[in-house]
Amino acid sequence: MDYLAHLALNAGVFMILALGLNLINGVCGQFSLGHAGFWAVGAYAGAAYSLFAPLPIPDWANLLISCGVGFTAAAIAGLIIGIPCLRLRGDYLAIATLGFGEIIRIMINNMEVLGGSRGLTGIPAWSNLFWIYLFVVLTVLFMINLVRGTHGRAIISIREDEIAADSMGINTFKYKTIAFAIGAGLAGLAGPLFAHAQQFLHPNNFTFIWSVIILLMVILGGLGSISGAIVGALILTALPEVLRFMGETVAQWRMVIYSVMLIALMLLRPEGIFGKRELTLHWLQKLLRDRGVG
Repeated sequence: MDYLAHLALNAGVFMILALGLNLINGVCGQFSLGHAGFWAVGAYAGAAYSLFAPLPIPDWANLLISCGVGFTAAAIAGLIIGIPCLRLRGDYLAIATLGFGEIIRIMINNMEVLGGSRGLTGIPAWSNLFWIYLFVVLTVLFMINLVRGTHGRAIISIREDEIAADSMGINTFKYKTIAFAIGAGLAGLAGPLFAHAQQFLHPNNFTFIWSVIILLMVILGGLGSISGAIVGALILTALPEVLRFMGETVAQWRMVIYSVMLIALMLLRPEGIFGKRELTLHWLQKLLRDRGVG
C-alpha cells in the first residue's frame, strides 16, 4: 500500500509538471527543455522556507506558503530566461532552457546551505495525496479557464501562426512571456509538494533526463491537450513499474521495452493519444458509438 501511495504521489506531481510544460510547448508552441530546472528552483525554494523561516502557523498553512514561494521563485526564473530569449524565433529558447536546467543543478550541487551534493534532509512531511491532488484539480481548472478565455485564445494563435497573430495586433512577446512564466511557475508549484512528500531533495532528482521525460509525457498525451498531459503523466509514471513486475526477464529489459513502446507509439500516433482534443463525455460517447459499443 505504501508503494502504491508513493507511485500515486509521483503521478500527481508529474501531472502538474506536464500541465505546466503543456502550456509552454503545447498551447503556446514554444520549445522548452529545462522544466526540471524550474522544478528544482521551486522545490528548493519551498523547502528552504520550511526549514529556515517557517511561520508559527498550522502545517497546512505553511505548506500553502511554501507552494507560493516555489511558484513565485520558478516564475521569476522563467521571466529571467524568457524575456531575453522569447524575442527570438526558432530553437534559442530550447538551448537557453537546457543550459538553465544544468546551471541550476550544478549551482545547487555546490551550495552547502542547501545540502550540496549530500542532498537536503529534514524537510517537514506537510504534503500528502490530498494536497497533491487538490493542486492537480486546481491546476486543471485554471488551465481550462485560461485556454477558453481571451488570453488563452491569444496564446493559441501564437502557436498556430505567430506572424499572423502579430499582424492582427496581438502582443506576441507579452503572451509568450506570460505563458512561459506561468508554465515555469507550475513546475515550481510541483516542487514544494514533491519536497514535502519525499522529505529529501538531491540535485540528481532534477537532471536533464527528467526534462525529457516530462516532455515525453506531454507529447505522448498530445501537444495542447490538457487531458493528454494528465494521461501521458499517468502512463509514463506507471509503465516502468508495471514492467518491473512482469517477470524477471521483462524486469531486466524493462527500460529497453519501455523505450521501444514509446518509439512505436510515436510512430503509430505521432500527434499523441488525444492530439489537441480533450477528454469529454461527448467525445467518449462518440468514440464508443464509432466502435459499435453501447
